[in-house]
Amino acid sequence: MNRRTKILATLGPSTDRPEVLKGILDGGVNVVRINFSHNDEKDHLKRIKAIRQYEKENDTFIGIMMDLQGPKIRISSFKNDKVKLSLGDQFILDADLPEMEGDHQAVGIAYKELPNDLNAGNMLLLDDGKIILKVDRIKNSKIFTTVIQAGTLYNNKGINLRGGGLSASALTDKDRSDILIAAKADADYVAISFPINADDVRETKRLLLKAGSNASVIAKIERAEALEEDIITEIIQESAGIMVARGDLGVEIGDPQLPAQQKRLIQLARANDRFVITATQMLESMISSPIPTRAEVFDVANAVLDGTDAVMLSAETAIGSYPIEAVKTMNDVCLEAEKSPTAKVSHHRLHEDFEGIDETIAMSSMYAANHIKAKLVATLTQTGKTALWMSRISSNIAIFAMSDNNKTLQKVTIYRGVYPCYIEKTSADDWNDVNSHVIEILQSKAEVEDGDIVVLTKGMHKDKSGGTNLMKILCVGDGNY
Repeated sequence: MNRRTKILATLGPSTDRPEVLKGILDGGVNVVRINFSHNDEKDHLKRIKAIRQYEKENDTFIGIMMDLQGPKIRISSFKNDKVKLSLGDQFILDADLPEMEGDHQAVGIAYKELPNDLNAGNMLLLDDGKIILKVDRIKNSKIFTTVIQAGTLYNNKGINLRGGGLSASALTDKDRSDILIAAKADADYVAISFPINADDVRETKRLLLKAGSNASVIAKIERAEALEEDIITEIIQESAGIMVARGDLGVEIGDPQLPAQQKRLIQLARANDRFVITATQMLESMISSPIPTRAEVFDVANAVLDGTDAVMLSAETAIGSYPIEAVKTMNDVCLEAEKSPTAKVSHHRLHEDFEGIDETIAMSSMYAANHIKAKLVATLTQTGKTALWMSRISSNIAIFAMSDNNKTLQKVTIYRGVYPCYIEKTSADDWNDVNSHVIEILQSKAEVEDGDIVVLTKGMHKDKSGGTNLMKILCVGDGNY
């Protein structure tokens, strides 16, 4: 059984060993994440080169997502690397305090506009909510606070405002430079951190095009204000897909609210024909343990049952001690969750109109495939759009996106239930005879055998984007293609 839910793995020092990189890719990683928050251009390009080499050697396709850092809303550093804050302590965040000058009374901040964004009574959550400060008053560059949740505060830890509202731009100067690196690396996807609205996505797309990149943009949903109905809908529609980035989002809205928002975001993305990634701390304990907790297993399985396209590993593979085991665990949990009947039922767009012939063919093909119990669906595609539409319908039927465009095949690696498959460029004269060629390729990959039913979609006119207008139902082995 092919796994339908895709696995993203973050590359880092742990995966730089060739045997580990091969191990996680052999284990089923579909897309790799390059995190611009760590390392430099040389490291990023070296890792991407290794991925592309693996593709060639194994006749496969791996998607590459490069993740922009976004604004650094965090404290500066202490004289002694850390301070212990007790309940009720008075503590100052000072935009004018230099680095390495922090102590038990005050610390500097990297985001200098923070005093202008706050009001008395605001709650600041530091280090993913481990420490909570209540804002008492603001005077010039100083934010006077009271500790209401105590703990040890270390250098450079992040700051979140409960409920959102910080004015920091989603795209920093570093991000603009990193977009140039993403273009140089020929990334398939670029993820934007902390978008406030769809304008941030549009600006990222504009900068990518200017840099000569055809990478698609993924919006990481991390800010509370981005969850407003009109805002999140526009962000989703402007993006190729979204990531439910549960770390910062959970800190801003509160962890108890996070599960319902995760389900809502998955449903919204699918309803708008966009893909969705569920991320952050999915198998966190496997950074240092060879086995996950049962709660983590449930977490991954629930995301699969909710219809997420992909689940993501972060530190588990980037710096963890058991990256190969983490990928295997993710693979096994996804496979088991996908056996549930609820993971195969879909009501997607049953009561809605379709926008064009190509979308109508995509939806009709999945309906037909499910009702005649086809072995798989094959779609000849230039852009991958038909395959994406098909993948919005929950089903246990594999969708093979077949194209001679490698970039398209690398991009579809993130779509749930879609498998990239290269097909040679066909002359216009042979286009009507392509059916038998499709069957031959699927047979060579041992995906079908005599007697299997294959639903095939294609366009009447070869190489025409958006031109899918034909559906054929083929029986393998009868020669009537």
